[in-house]
Amino acid sequence: MLTLKVLRDDPEKVIAKLAVKNFDAREIVERVLELDGRRRALQTESDAILAQQKVKAAEIGKFMKQGLKAEAEAAKAEVAEMKARSGRLLAEYDEVTAELDAKIVLLPNLPCDLVPEGKGAEDNLVVKMGGPEVKLPEGALPHWELCKKYDIIDFDLGVKITGAGFPVYKGKGAKLQRALINFFLDCNTADGYKEVEPPVMVNAASGFGTGQLPDKEGQMYHANLDDFYMVPTAEVPVTNIFRDVILQNDQLPQALTAYTPCFRREAGSYGKDVRGLNRLHQFDKVEIVRVEKPEDSYAALDAMVAHVEEIVNKLGLKYRILRLCGGDMSFTSAITYDFELWSAAQGRWLEISSVSNFETYQANRLHLRYRDENGRTQLCHTLNGSSLALPRVVAALLEDNQTPDGIVIPEVLRPYTGFDRID
Repeated sequence: MLTLKVLRDDPEKVIAKLAVKNFDAREIVERVLELDGRRRALQTESDAILAQQKVKAAEIGKFMKQGLKAEAEAAKAEVAEMKARSGRLLAEYDEVTAELDAKIVLLPNLPCDLVPEGKGAEDNLVVKMGGPEVKLPEGALPHWELCKKYDIIDFDLGVKITGAGFPVYKGKGAKLQRALINFFLDCNTADGYKEVEPPVMVNAASGFGTGQLPDKEGQMYHANLDDFYMVPTAEVPVTNIFRDVILQNDQLPQALTAYTPCFRREAGSYGKDVRGLNRLHQFDKVEIVRVEKPEDSYAALDAMVAHVEEIVNKLGLKYRILRLCGGDMSFTSAITYDFELWSAAQGRWLEISSVSNFETYQANRLHLRYRDENGRTQLCHTLNGSSLALPRVVAALLEDNQTPDGIVIPEVLRPYTGFDRID
């Protein structure tokens, strides 16, 4: 969440910045500042009363020693009134703090200066395109038909077992899935990311720490009895490793990678754009997470984008990189780059990765700090990226590599799959 200092220092700048995200922040910002002012006034008044209580307590002791009982009783009555007043102030302080906390989390992160203005996906900025041109054979099929033809992913069986959006991977399809997970993890660890295997259920504090709560309850599967949430991305448990942590200066940067199945309700999703692997409720994803000093985070962001691009190039797929406009960014991000693959059989681009810098927004929620070279504690910057999300990678890989004799497996994956084609 935004820090109070940012809001106090230049509220008009905050309002103008959030307008880039098409968010009208004026009413919330003004209310937060009003509550902040009232809370600080209550704290000042409470501190003054406490100081007076100490003085009166000393007077009571003196009066008792001097045998001045009437004066001592009068002083005790004053102390009792001060305590009662202090209690009322404390109750109001708690009420104001609760409303302040509830209001400030409604404010999205500020977009950085590189973020273009825009309302939605059509206004995103294409910053790079790469990969080979795709030439499909006559009678090319979309991936859901290829999956059925070669019996590698069964969508109907998933509906029987669970429901739509929960496919069953079979035979070479299951092996390809496992191969991609291992390939992505190996690419990440070779680039210096430490592999971790986190839980795939998190508590509400973890969801709040990375910004999924209270913003995305409707997208997350919730185990009501235990109040646990199925992870929508490994970003949540991995970033929460650092919740309530103060890192030492020489402990930065931190770079972690993890594979998890991911779960998203995606309520209301329908139509041709969600067919097959295009949008699932359960899917596999490998994630990279970094914790950086503020002055290093944008160089780290560029390195993360270059790293994801290298993986896509190794797979030999046509891609483009987008810088998201304000209207298409997440609630928590300061800047996001999306990677999309060209699905030749569908004739459309498929998002496979988002790489984002959150600056201090998540760290403030997480109470994630570091001690700088002068011994002062400062908020860290957090970053994360998909490296990569599997479903649409598999969709593009199947479609773009189909031939009349089967689907050719990219050479880089063959040591992982143990086969060079699906036929």
